[in-house]
Amino acid sequence: MLLSMTGYGEAHHHSEKLRLSIELRALNNRYLKLSVRAPEPYNLLEPEFEKIIRRTIRRGTIQLSLHCERQSSAQDFRINGVALKSYLAQLRALGDELGPSRIDAERLLAHVLALPGVVPEPGVTTFDSEEEWPLLEKVLVDALGRLQNMRQEEGRAMAQEFLQYRDQIEGELRQIRERAPTVVEAFRDRLYERIRKLLSELDIEIDRSDLIKEIAIFAERSDIAEEVVRLASHLDQFQEIMNEPESPGRKLEFLTQEMFRETNTIGSKAGDVEISRRVVEIKGTLEKVRELVQNVE
Repeated sequence: MLLSMTGYGEAHHHSEKLRLSIELRALNNRYLKLSVRAPEPYNLLEPEFEKIIRRTIRRGTIQLSLHCERQSSAQDFRINGVALKSYLAQLRALGDELGPSRIDAERLLAHVLALPGVVPEPGVTTFDSEEEWPLLEKVLVDALGRLQNMRQEEGRAMAQEFLQYRDQIEGELRQIRERAPTVVEAFRDRLYERIRKLLSELDIEIDRSDLIKEIAIFAERSDIAEEVVRLASHLDQFQEIMNEPESPGRKLEFLTQEMFRETNTIGSKAGDVEISRRVVEIKGTLEKVRELVQNVE
């Protein structure tokens, strides 16, 4: 089963006290990387988010966006007495040092309330992990499920493309296999005719054993039977790997590299225009395969 490394999923939770939503976007990456955008203190839960995501996803960049709206209550609006007393004590000490006429700490109370930490933002100090984590986990799992469904749909579409490309390569390879035996015969005829023309005016007979030797050397150098067999085997293996239960992106990447290697060898050894044309077509199709494989988990 192929899985795409790109996709989108979201899920929500609505109640009288809390509204949560999680959006997941998946992008290509050779390794698993999580990026979390969440308000405090939810951003501190990134390690827990990653544990859940790793159960489902093995590769790719996952962008997680968490949105939270809490219905404020009277308990949410509190003054931090410790911070307030500390600021006032410092102001009184400074007032004693400069004189009562210079600083009146009590008159600055309204300004002190605006100092950092005296009046925390509602919701920052009211996060209850025991109560809210099960909700967060459920929303994240639901979003992952929707993301996974999209990745599976894209994976099925990619599988169809891979099969089409495989059939195209197999068709070109079939033409190469049929053409290969005639390459040596064509070389023999060209070599014989060339030598005959060059030596006809000198009245020199061609040593048939030398001609046979040259043809044998060419036949050995241009023999592509082994590469053709290996490339055909790789095509069969490619389809088998696609049917594995886990998405085999890394295996398909490696196998595509091997098919490129065999194709390049065929092109360099064949020494035939028609086969070279077929090799160019195969390499063009393999390039499409390589681009598409980058999207497979």
